[in-house]
Amino acid sequence: MSDFPALETQRLLLRELVAGDAPALFAIHGDAPSMRWYGVDPMVDVRQAQKLIETFAGWRKMPNPGVRWGIERKSDAMLIGSCGLFKWNRGWQTCTVGYELARSARGAGLMSEALSAALAWGFEQMMLNRIEAQIHPDNAASLKLAHGLGFVQEGRAREAGYWQGERHDLLQFSLLRKDWRLA
Repeated sequence: MSDFPALETQRLLLRELVAGDAPALFAIHGDAPSMRWYGVDPMVDVRQAQKLIETFAGWRKMPNPGVRWGIERKSDAMLIGSCGLFKWNRGWQTCTVGYELARSARGAGLMSEALSAALAWGFEQMMLNRIEAQIHPDNAASLKLAHGLGFVQEGRAREAGYWQGERHDLLQFSLLRKDWRLA
């Protein structure tokens, strides 16, 4: 995975996040109401966004690498979010998916489009058998997205998350290669 695996869909370019994306990423991650389900506290300055870009880039250099794509809307070249595959266990052929989208880009099916490309890449290029997602029980939009992509709910991890000074239950979902082919 030395070269970044850029992906293209009808409306989107999934590309490497670069330093110049920090202001756009900060705008998304600094939006406290939008980030209430993300699993970390909202950002308070753009330096945190710069560090996050470096962290995502570092994933590819780890023994079990992950990939985080910036989601760019082709129509206006705006960075509207990111999505990625991380916690890759090569032996078990599993990983976890994560994503976020700017408030202004929601409701148009853009994350479904982006994740469809990312999940296909994970199954085809990473040779994954299972992709997991952990979603807050009150995150209706993410629950709808996961179901729409074919993810199956497996259970509830009690108090598995901790952010904004509170413990949060998370619902465990998975998508198997055999089910992806049917979708």
